Amino acid sequence: MGITPRMKPARLPEKLGHIRQSLGLSQNELIRLMGYTDVLVQASISGYESGTREPPLPVLLAYARAANVVVDALIDDDLNLPEKLPSKQKHAGIERSTGSTKTPHTVRSRTRPVASARTKGDGEERGKR
Repeated sequence: MGITPRMKPARLPEKLGHIRQSLGLSQNELIRLMGYTDVLVQASISGYESGTREPPLPVLLAYARAANVVVDALIDDDLNLPEKLPSKQKHAGIERSTGSTKTPHTVRSRTRPVASARTKGDGEERGKR
């Protein structure tokens, strides 16, 4: 049995880099803005933006807050960031991308399985056993 690769958003590195550049910040300035000077170093941000490292959830939240967008806009490959950042409103300018193509490694929304309703025949079958 092999280990399957972890699913991750394909566009996340691009979006994180876009946020920092749109805000006109260096990687170190972004770390200070997010309040993670004791936790992150410039190489961490570089890794997130190049796709060689995955940011922890609190860091994703800090990116979203810095850009004033919902976290969904970062992790959903089908959503585009607003053209102007920081956004005036969290939901403003976030649109679905037109050429949306999902890959097996793209984060997808998950729905809970719905328990199937029993039919009359199911109960009768169980009673005969």
